[in-house]
Amino acid sequence: MKSEIKKRNIRALSQEELIAFFESQGEKKFRANQVFDWVWKKSFTDFDSMSNISKDTRELLKNHFYFNKLAIDTKQISKDGTIKCGFKLYDGSIVEGVLIPTKKRMTACISSQVGCSLACSFCATGKLKRMRNLTYDEIYDQVVEINNLAKENYQKGLTNIVYMGMGEPLLNYKNTLESVKKITSDEGLGMASRRITVSTAGIAKMITKLGDDGVKFNLALSLHATNDEARDKIMEINQQNSLESLAEALKYYYEKTGNMVTYEYCLFNGVNDSLKEAQELVNFCQHVPSKVNLIEYNPIEGGEFEKSDPKSTDRFANFLEKNGVPANVRRSRGKDIDAACGQLANKN
Repeated sequence: MKSEIKKRNIRALSQEELIAFFESQGEKKFRANQVFDWVWKKSFTDFDSMSNISKDTRELLKNHFYFNKLAIDTKQISKDGTIKCGFKLYDGSIVEGVLIPTKKRMTACISSQVGCSLACSFCATGKLKRMRNLTYDEIYDQVVEINNLAKENYQKGLTNIVYMGMGEPLLNYKNTLESVKKITSDEGLGMASRRITVSTAGIAKMITKLGDDGVKFNLALSLHATNDEARDKIMEINQQNSLESLAEALKYYYEKTGNMVTYEYCLFNGVNDSLKEAQELVNFCQHVPSKVNLIEYNPIEGGEFEKSDPKSTDRFANFLEKNGVPANVRRSRGKDIDAACGQLANKN
């Protein structure tokens, strides 16, 4: 009795592995290159649509491989043009991604995990359990789908990608880096590394590893507090990754990569928006060349914070600028559809 072939996810194979498969089947090497082009550059997830591949070869592929397909399950459009998607994964899990259009940029905000394990007190995603990591092809597919939405709705392709959706990218390190590799490669989407930002809640040893790996994308650290006592309350992860340990890791990262660091700092009324905290933030910014994105807090269900008032926000930003720290106040987009920073929680 002939044993049944155990199928594999075709996108888990490298180009070299795909070549080896075709050669083992008596096929020419160039067939593997054609299929690899369909799978990544053209982003097809259907063997029958590979028009320059013979029917017999397509049947061979179907007998040995499958696609873990991602599909848009829900879509909401904000009054400001922001589009939020709920993506259904092969196992029925849902993650969210967001298209943020502005005059100068088309930005995709993508997820790296189903849920999140960090439980940051200001973040709706943190109230969900972490179910699993996304594979690199699932991360890649979010970019493909959001890029298609940008072209369909705004006649422009993506200019930027931020790993700021659901999950902690550095706790899914291998898949995060492999997805960036695919997105930036000529065989994939060909996007420049400088157009990609990976945001972390702050895992010192993994920031050090980024330095060892010599990454070329941008790194953003969700800081949100300027002393350990305050940060411990806002972000539990700080209890194992103190500001001092993060500072040392960032110095190492900068020495290895030469990349400026961005600090994300969400302003909470009466918690972290005084000039005292502004001075502490200026001090922290002296560790490595850096800039600060000041973020409006977006209220979440059951949240304990209030957003900083406009006067306090402007005073904080002006203090940073006067003390030599580039600061940009990020106005929230997509709040009416729960698509703004900290609001992603699979609510539709």
